[in-house]
Amino acid sequence: MIDNAEILRRRDMRDVLTFTIDPEDAKDFDDALSFTINEEGDYQVGVHIADVSFHVKEDSKVDREAYERGTSVYLVDRVIPMLPESLCNDICSLRPGEDRLCMSVVFTMGHDATVKKYKICRSVIRSDYRLTYDQAQSVIDHHPVASIRDESLIRAIEQLHFLALILRRRRIQAGALDISQEEIRFRLDEGGHPTQIYFKKPTHANHLIEEFMLLANRIVATHIGKTGKEMVYRIHDQPDKQKLAELKRFARRMGERLDPSTIEMLVIRAMAKAEYSTCNIGHYGLAFDYYTHFTSPIRRYPDLMVHRLVADYVLGERQRAKGKWRENLYESCEHCSAMEQEAAQAERDSVKEFQILWMEDHVGEDFDGHIVGVTKYGLFVRLDNNHCEGLVPMRNICVGQMMELDEKNFTLRTKRRKGQSRHWTQNEDESVFVKQSFTLGDAVRVRIMRADLLLRQIDLELITAP
Repeated sequence: MIDNAEILRRRDMRDVLTFTIDPEDAKDFDDALSFTINEEGDYQVGVHIADVSFHVKEDSKVDREAYERGTSVYLVDRVIPMLPESLCNDICSLRPGEDRLCMSVVFTMGHDATVKKYKICRSVIRSDYRLTYDQAQSVIDHHPVASIRDESLIRAIEQLHFLALILRRRRIQAGALDISQEEIRFRLDEGGHPTQIYFKKPTHANHLIEEFMLLANRIVATHIGKTGKEMVYRIHDQPDKQKLAELKRFARRMGERLDPSTIEMLVIRAMAKAEYSTCNIGHYGLAFDYYTHFTSPIRRYPDLMVHRLVADYVLGERQRAKGKWRENLYESCEHCSAMEQEAAQAERDSVKEFQILWMEDHVGEDFDGHIVGVTKYGLFVRLDNNHCEGLVPMRNICVGQMMELDEKNFTLRTKRRKGQSRHWTQNEDESVFVKQSFTLGDAVRVRIMRADLLLRQIDLELITAP
């Protein structure tokens, strides 16, 4: 039960239509949207984030442990939460039909998605519906599933989708990167062994939530950033100019041979990594001058830091206890960035492990794929239907051949003498050689030769070359 005195200190939004949209298997619901139309006909949209800062007292044992972890880690078969599960999945989770405390950004928006005014506040909400992305998408597709019968909910999702489309279009027109990568998923049997690899593509429902979370993050960062007070920013530097120049040169040379997925992969490789900092340089990938992380304090400690800074700077609340993170905000940002990178690497390793486990059951089978890496060790190939990556070793490509590795053009060129002879003589006519080249993005067919979990390696053999 929430103390009535605490409710009176907050904006009470329990009578406003509110809902969450999350993956089907989600257990912690840390964000919700509310929607209504005011007397002037403008849209009032609330982005409500679980008020973790109320439940996790600064410098408490739980807070210190959360700071050390920095983030939750999402492995294929389990989650290592930043906070105790009693907080993540219960007390802080915005479950339907239950009163919950939030930190909210409430926007008044015109029909053209322009933010006319906003309010950052502590609130109390009661979510009316817990929707999955598929359920929300069915409304956007004008074929709502049978479980969605509330006309006000349907209209709200449709209007929010319309606003999200405008917000997304504006971002991209301003220079934001439009990269939507598929999320790799696994189906596991009762013993935890992978039986299927599949992908989840971002839908309009995903973009709806994404755009309003981006908007809330940007508004909070801008509001505090323009005061000149010390702040936790999410920054993203401009790409490496040399890598970008090489990418442009390669793309011009390849022309239509390059498929979109290869182009996206090269763009990502040229990008700097986003990180946390007190020194704001903007966010290149999103084309924002000010940006922060405010919307996921259940799973990211920087968001919890931002909530506390909002309480200090915006709401005028004085914090009695002072946590370790306040001692040096710049170093705290560095710590959180480092923990984020460790978590990301652990998540990649987990995906790789389960890909190898799946591949062990398919040794000897042939698959179509594309070259995603050209190195002195050989060709890295990503399989089309499951995105497993393996290596065709150089020793299997260049037996009895001459080879030239052109790293700038991501190309391996080979030539071998026609016939059985592997002996070379000087000044031989080029017509006696068979030439071949392998370039990033080339389609190939490969056979799985070995899947070694201990070495974390998948060995491939070329069956059909480009």
